[in-house]
Amino acid sequence: MANASGFFTPSVPRLRSKIQLSIGVSRSGFCFSGGISRRVVCSSAIEGAEKHVSPSESRMPKLVRKGCKLVGCGSALPSLSVSNDDLSKIVDTSDEWISVRTGIRNRRVISGKESLKKLAVEAAQKALEMADFDPNDLDLILMCTSTPEDIFGSAPQIQRELGCRNSPLAYDITAACSGFVLGLISAASHIRGGGFHNVLVIGADGLSRFVDWTDRGTCILFGDAAGAVLVQACDAEEDGLLSFDLHSDGEGGRHLGAPINDNETDELLGSNGSALDFPPKKSSYSCIQMNGKEVFRFAVRCVPQSIESALEKAGLVSGNVDWLLLHQANQRIIDAVATRLDFPQEKVISNLANYGNTSAASIPLALDEAVRSGKVKPGHTIAAAGFGAGLTWGSAIIRWG
Repeated sequence: MANASGFFTPSVPRLRSKIQLSIGVSRSGFCFSGGISRRVVCSSAIEGAEKHVSPSESRMPKLVRKGCKLVGCGSALPSLSVSNDDLSKIVDTSDEWISVRTGIRNRRVISGKESLKKLAVEAAQKALEMADFDPNDLDLILMCTSTPEDIFGSAPQIQRELGCRNSPLAYDITAACSGFVLGLISAASHIRGGGFHNVLVIGADGLSRFVDWTDRGTCILFGDAAGAVLVQACDAEEDGLLSFDLHSDGEGGRHLGAPINDNETDELLGSNGSALDFPPKKSSYSCIQMNGKEVFRFAVRCVPQSIESALEKAGLVSGNVDWLLLHQANQRIIDAVATRLDFPQEKVISNLANYGNTSAASIPLALDEAVRSGKVKPGHTIAAAGFGAGLTWGSAIIRWG
């Protein structure tokens, strides 16, 4: 499995015949095999049984060096746009107060018959269309979200809406604003170590449903959106994920979260954790709670370190990178990280002013706009980083196309 430093350890099934493997570690942090010295013949466990290869068996790990590349992207937004002036009518704030402190001027909010699932499906379809790819050929769908519309996850419903007839695996990843970066690394791990070929990674969040719209400290920050990329297996020479660096720190979780309401929990549990009433009362999550100063300190300290670590693993320096693409949380954070890494502003991708903090959707949303506008071109190298609740943070050095 892949560890936090970016190195990959293969899981090799035991075979009857002895084999000698030549395993190396590439600069990206993933493993590859130099070759197998003897031919190995595997037979059915039941004599005379007809050979049948299931979809899972066809994806058994092959000990060859393999890469993965990003071949398509898409995004989707709710129709309702809420400006800073709109917010000034419901909380004590102003366009100047918000824009100076955050860089945000507008955000999109799910309303009416819109849903997060529909946004995710739309973003996914656009990514598949860009890649000219049939959804029936997908091996895996990863839905990176902290706000699913079903507590058990949304990925299987997205699989259904895309019309995937071959029942590919689909599951959710919950890592808040770091979710999309973790989704990319998970996709690469499935491809390099699991024999998967085509993985759809979606980042989508509807944080507006968990915002206290009377709290000007948080309601000004968040918006709703979805973004997606198609990650495809390729030869090692075409590899588009050059390296990564991932971390989490539960100690800092108190600075940013949306836990189950404490008062409801206290009523349900005695001092020893036993239920006082049965059946339990319906539980609900609190609105987003954030210590902005601590989150800012965390981001400007940890994100540059993570990107520098990923660059070192890739054998690159910031001057080799075409674009810096950070989670769109706050323009002051983006500017501070860019300054510490010596990235000029013209190499920083930012659409924060238009959409606010869209959590797991922010990186694929900004990437999609940059690709479709012609800013990001095939072959460009991007240093991407996500950071947020958990606390979690991580970075990836990727090559587009």
